[in-house]
Amino acid sequence: MQATRPHPILVARSTLTQRLQLENPTMSRFAQRRDKIRRMLAKQGVEALLVTNFTNVSYLTGFTGDDSYLLVAADQDYLISDQRYTTQLGEECPDLELSIRGPSQQMLPFVSKLLSQVKISTLGVEARSMTIAFYVDLREALKNCELVPARGLVEKLRMIKDKDEIARTRVACDQARRAFEVVRASLTPEMTELQVAADLEYQARRFGGIGMSFPPIVAVGARAALPHASPTTQQIGAADFTLIDWGVNEGLYVSDLTRILVTGKISPKLRKVYGVVLKAQLAAIKAIRPGVICEAVDRVARGIISKAGYGKRFGHGLGHGTGLDIHEAPRLSQGQTTVLAPGMIVTVEPGIYLPGWGGVRIEDDILVTRNGHEVLTSVPKQLEECLVG
Repeated sequence: MQATRPHPILVARSTLTQRLQLENPTMSRFAQRRDKIRRMLAKQGVEALLVTNFTNVSYLTGFTGDDSYLLVAADQDYLISDQRYTTQLGEECPDLELSIRGPSQQMLPFVSKLLSQVKISTLGVEARSMTIAFYVDLREALKNCELVPARGLVEKLRMIKDKDEIARTRVACDQARRAFEVVRASLTPEMTELQVAADLEYQARRFGGIGMSFPPIVAVGARAALPHASPTTQQIGAADFTLIDWGVNEGLYVSDLTRILVTGKISPKLRKVYGVVLKAQLAAIKAIRPGVICEAVDRVARGIISKAGYGKRFGHGLGHGTGLDIHEAPRLSQGQTTVLAPGMIVTVEPGIYLPGWGGVRIEDDILVTRNGHEVLTSVPKQLEECLVG
């Protein structure tokens, strides 16, 4: 039998891995992530990947700036940036080869020149972040290099969080809880949705966050029927309840929660709708464990809401992954066949929205563990616990 020759990319990758491990026996988690990308590229017969999504660059390097690309090649990684970040890059990415462009150098010709020097024949490009114009121009500049659209390679790795990512998400969840508790304690009927949103961000920063995960949603009464309502000058005291959807960015990783605050009386209708949503959420959370398909979790919550007669009033997916971005893979929704695995963090946020009356959504962040799940958020959500004053 003829001996099988090892793939040249795999040989180069192995050499790079050995060198990195000799220089740093523990091998940084960022180097490990880039090494995993090399394995994925090798399986596809692609020599290198040009990472143009700034968030993916951060994930693979630890660099927290923007306007930078990363070239993951067979035997070398190149972080492509500009002179504004030279000092920051040296501090955050000491193990990376830097390609720094000057003030007069545009990104396209600079990247094209580097790629020509590296001499690769197949280049993976991030199809979801690269513009058509940049793709066309790059293809014209690299006559002897085939551009291969790569979809979701880095995002696939990002689905599974390591210990550090989980720890940082815990911090983001705790910051969100603490900010919410202060804001809740200071609510008055005269406060507006805008003021509550501003106070949430202020408190998030007081407790160490760099800001919110997204612009907070604060919706009083009937406005809560808008799943993505923008805060207005509507006063909290204008209705009996207010929906608040918020999260905190602790520095890199984010949290995402939604609660209803009852500022007046608990009406029979609110009690009924809230009870259905809470039942659906608790059942869906209970269904989360390794090996379960994402759409199956959505089906649990959707079935309970539909059986109660509100199926048409639950018009969005059950949840989504969180991490460096507020919305990332996997998604808990219909048609999503991704299998849950330990290390994934997802939101569970069923809702019922009734135009003219309002809406109820309850949301928590859930970690998939080896044996099941863990709820990372700890803000009370039984209806009586949502009463203010």
